[in-house]
Amino acid sequence: MLISKMAAEGGGKEMNEIKTQFTTREGVYKLLTHSEYSRPNRVPFNSQGSNPVKVSFVNVNDQSGNGDRICFNVGRELYFYIYKGVRKAADLSKPIDKRIYKGTQPTCHDFNHLTATAESVSLLVGFSAGQVQLIDPIKKETSKLFNEERLIDKSRVTCVKWVPGSESLFLVSHASGNMYLYNVEHTCGTTAPHYQLLKQGENYSVHTCKSKSTRNPLLKWTVGEGALNEFAFSPDGKFLACVSQDGFLRVFNFDAVELHGTMKSYFGGLLCVCWSPDGKYIVAGGEDDLVTVWSFLDCRVIARGHGHKSWVSVVAFDHYTTSVEESDPMEFSGSDEDFQDQMIHFGRDRANSTQSRLSKRNSTDSRPVSVTYRFGSVGQDTQLCLWDLTEDILFPHLPLSRTRTHTNVMNATSPPAGATIITNTSSNTTNGNNSGANTPGINSLSTTLPRSNSLPHSAGTTTTANNANKAGSGGGIGSGIMDSAIATGVSKFATLSLHDRKERHHEKDHKRNHSMGHISSKSSDKLNLLTKTKTDPAKTLGTLLCPRMEDVPLLEPLICKKIAHERLTVLIFLEDCLVTACQEGFICTWARPGKVGLLSSQNQASSPSGTVV
Repeated sequence: MLISKMAAEGGGKEMNEIKTQFTTREGVYKLLTHSEYSRPNRVPFNSQGSNPVKVSFVNVNDQSGNGDRICFNVGRELYFYIYKGVRKAADLSKPIDKRIYKGTQPTCHDFNHLTATAESVSLLVGFSAGQVQLIDPIKKETSKLFNEERLIDKSRVTCVKWVPGSESLFLVSHASGNMYLYNVEHTCGTTAPHYQLLKQGENYSVHTCKSKSTRNPLLKWTVGEGALNEFAFSPDGKFLACVSQDGFLRVFNFDAVELHGTMKSYFGGLLCVCWSPDGKYIVAGGEDDLVTVWSFLDCRVIARGHGHKSWVSVVAFDHYTTSVEESDPMEFSGSDEDFQDQMIHFGRDRANSTQSRLSKRNSTDSRPVSVTYRFGSVGQDTQLCLWDLTEDILFPHLPLSRTRTHTNVMNATSPPAGATIITNTSSNTTNGNNSGANTPGINSLSTTLPRSNSLPHSAGTTTTANNANKAGSGGGIGSGIMDSAIATGVSKFATLSLHDRKERHHEKDHKRNHSMGHISSKSSDKLNLLTKTKTDPAKTLGTLLCPRMEDVPLLEPLICKKIAHERLTVLIFLEDCLVTACQEGFICTWARPGKVGLLSSQNQASSPSGTVV
């Protein structure tokens, strides 16, 4: 279907209008139609009843300078291509590897970036029937299959990731609500595993595998109620954020196997989660159609974003647009050491900078720099939203005159000088009085909460509250628990018996009819845990776990554009572009401002209108 190319800020508002470019303060992002990846026949995939399309990237350090590789699943098929990005048009006739599975479908995948070379890559693939496969798409080899007989877990794999910094450990979550730690060097055994309790807490427990010889899984986590939809490691690899169908975000100290903090969605399940580049903030999205920003340090919700009209399926930070800028030293009272620690720009060296920043957090009352975090979200409403998280939201107790912000705060008669105002007329606008920010601990300060990005707001009463959450709990104490448990097991805990469990099937007719639904598969591997108790949503609303809408700042997206016909399932930020994908199986490349390659520019110029299937 041919459509007209529209700038982000102009044109009609037809429901089926697909945008092929949009504008932010840094310039125009353009869809490169000739850099679209899909199945070789380019026919839209009939996505009814299939698992979400997912995309993974790896760089193999090819001497030719074209080392980027892309993997994506569409239905029963898995593809592996050279990714040419903004440089050249995609050649779909020559996949490096293609696999078609019978009886099961790929649901997720992840490359090991540590071991990747031009001759070999290690790719983990999770499946709808519960298995996990380790393959090398360059050598076209299949080395191992984990949970082959489904003795460990019979439910769908929802997320699989290599443990950061490890060449052999990986973590797998399932629709059963369980999560397992594997070692590629170990076997899974020929019988169902028996477990013994290692640690338990509020709505979670961790067990080790009880066996004479080391076998997989090394650890079994049971987290929350319902499916564990996604997890993400912190930039330094020390913490793990999990989102579940019960609507909870739970953040764990991964090595110490201890709960750091929790957050509850406004309603419904949480479906996606990501960390800021410095590890200070976590963003989650889900069935409440919101994006929620949670402070790792303060263990509290600091903002919500409303722009989507349906479930939010992916959230991701843009490491390349997120920035920390030096401010006037006279405006701040931070120490020289604090000042130097913060003078970091997230760019090509973001991995190193985020590691150092995560270990050198400043106190909440010393902010010697100007911060702007950029993150994005895509949803089942087929829309892409971009958001800026700025100082007026992060540090609301600072005078606005001392912040450099790209966020429009409407609690004054005019915006601060130098502010860039970006208004989206299609987004819903909410009026209301705000009560004050709840900063945990002794540093609580009374303040009026700002509304961000063009949302009007009137000054309200201010409140303060103390947070009983322990920031940074489980640091050194017990940090060796996992290693010792893996090596020797824990013999003093009794083994809990297994029993069959009826899975609750959660079905919804969504208002926009874009929803696949998140229906749990049957599982007979669930442990009968006395620690699992249901949380009454009515009792959490209005608490630090789930503040009311008027109690936290409400962000409006910088842009909110319909970019596909089917629900969106992928959002990845790369240096030269951002990548999206929809359930029809089309992976789209959007060139950043000024990053359109020569060949792509020529191809774009030869077509009078963008073509989006």
